[in-house]
Amino acid sequence: MRREHYALAMNRALVIKATAGEDAPERCNQAFTVAAAAVASGVRVSLWLTGEASWLAVPGRAAKFTLPHAAPLNDLLDLVLAQGTVTVCTQCAARRELTVDDLVDGVRIAGAPSFVEEITEEGVQALVY
Repeated sequence: MRREHYALAMNRALVIKATAGEDAPERCNQAFTVAAAAVASGVRVSLWLTGEASWLAVPGRAAKFTLPHAAPLNDLLDLVLAQGTVTVCTQCAARRELTVDDLVDGVRIAGAPSFVEEITEEGVQALVY
């Protein structure tokens, strides 16, 4: 990446919301792939897992996810966790009876006010899959 593009990437942020899990594997994988590609490019990333995607924050669940010709979801999740943030929606976690103790280390639970706060910051682009 050219130096001026890298500097621009560091000033921008992506908030990516995954609304699908194993119920729509291609859409789910797109969210994780874009999040990981952005992190690898130096962009600040916040990945939100909602709906069925919430299950992918449970240890071992991302490793079981498979999609032909796609990077392993657990690798993508690990990359985002290492350099960005991953959040499970409060209501989605509650509907699935998940607590932070049920999730991969580093994943947090937060609600709509936190999501709105993130997406309304200057320089943030929100993507929903």
